[in-house]
Amino acid sequence: MNAIFALTVPLLFLFSFGFALFRKVKLYDSFTEGMKRAIPLVVSIFPYIASVAMLTKLLEASGLETQITQAITPAFSLFGVPTEIAPLLFIKPLSGGGAISTLTDILQRYGADSYVARCACVAYGSSETIFYIGAVYFAGSKRKKLPLALAISVFSYLASVVLCCVLCRFM
Repeated sequence: MNAIFALTVPLLFLFSFGFALFRKVKLYDSFTEGMKRAIPLVVSIFPYIASVAMLTKLLEASGLETQITQAITPAFSLFGVPTEIAPLLFIKPLSGGGAISTLTDILQRYGADSYVARCACVAYGSSETIFYIGAVYFAGSKRKKLPLALAISVFSYLASVVLCCVLCRFM
């Protein structure tokens, strides 16, 4: 079964390549044309991605991340969210790499089968790095209603965390 999954991407690539040859598409010309359009996109997105990465590191290095996490912990416990996953819930909207590191720490500290670990895993798996995705999307968007989109995203993220912790109680 693992062999099938390992071959899926190469087979899709070969199928696409073969189909393009069958349709007599000039593959190299199409590839270079796509690359020409990708460079301006990368240039326009880079400042947004760099600012999100820099702000994430600044929050971590300054200690402000720890202070904010401690401040929001009572609100999480009010809604039935384990306070032990508060660092994960704070870092996930900002950094995927930081979130996986925090998740690994939670799993090692509380065990993979604990309620805290189940809540952390479901919260991690059911969310996205909101600010990174927002930066990428709004870098290419003509309409810039970033504050409203971020507010809705953060609210839905927090609602999903509360719901996942409620559902994990029954697992």
